[in-house]
Amino acid sequence: MGGVVTCALNLMMWDMCRIPKHYARAILEGGLSKIKEARGALVGGHTVVDSEQKYGLSVSGIINPNKIWRNNGAKIGDALILTKPIGIGVLTTALKANLLNPNTQEKISKIMTTLNRYACEIASEFEIHACTDITGFGLLGHLSEMLNPSINIRINSNAIPLIEEAIPFAHDGIIPGGSCGNQKAIEHLCKFSLNKSAKYKNLEILLYDAQTSGGLVFALSKAKAKDLCKALQDKGIESAEIIGEIEPYNTKDSTRIFVE
Repeated sequence: MGGVVTCALNLMMWDMCRIPKHYARAILEGGLSKIKEARGALVGGHTVVDSEQKYGLSVSGIINPNKIWRNNGAKIGDALILTKPIGIGVLTTALKANLLNPNTQEKISKIMTTLNRYACEIASEFEIHACTDITGFGLLGHLSEMLNPSINIRINSNAIPLIEEAIPFAHDGIIPGGSCGNQKAIEHLCKFSLNKSAKYKNLEILLYDAQTSGGLVFALSKAKAKDLCKALQDKGIESAEIIGEIEPYNTKDSTRIFVE
């Protein structure tokens, strides 16, 4: 939403019967490294013995009330930019089944540990009309949150960046339950018109795939979208792509998201 991190609290549910102390220490050190990278301070936390390992952060920050990026402010004629590739949900599911090779593990770890802070800082130089992150509800789920009563969304599926290693696993049905839940929840809003050569033909589930630490989607004027996309790519956010645009809402059609 355009805010900046100030401080964070650790929230650690430690499965002490199965997770050694040095693993727990590594988890906490990893979290601290990202807090520092986000320019925040660790000010405390809570550790609870649990039968399942969990770790997270309660984060506080500040925001300029006159410059808040809401998720529903997109305007007709805006372009949409996505900053990270999708497919993380499928690949982390494959990881749990010990099906990923070390190179792919390293690749997805790098994607998930890349902060969205850098994309935000670059985008702050532009007039952003709306912004959302792409996390548990998947790409189409979070795009549905960007809808408002006056707009529809049209997506160019071939432009959506994808972690290619997710394709064979998706074909084999290695899909997280959350992705299937996303599809059931919002497929009534979506219409697919994919030709035979479309990248996501028979892989539509990837567009619903639940992401962990996914990227951002920015909505801004088409006139400025190419400049922002280039600025992102020039600063190392190489996956950034213009993936669609905002259209007027058609009251005669219940479809709100058109995927071509």
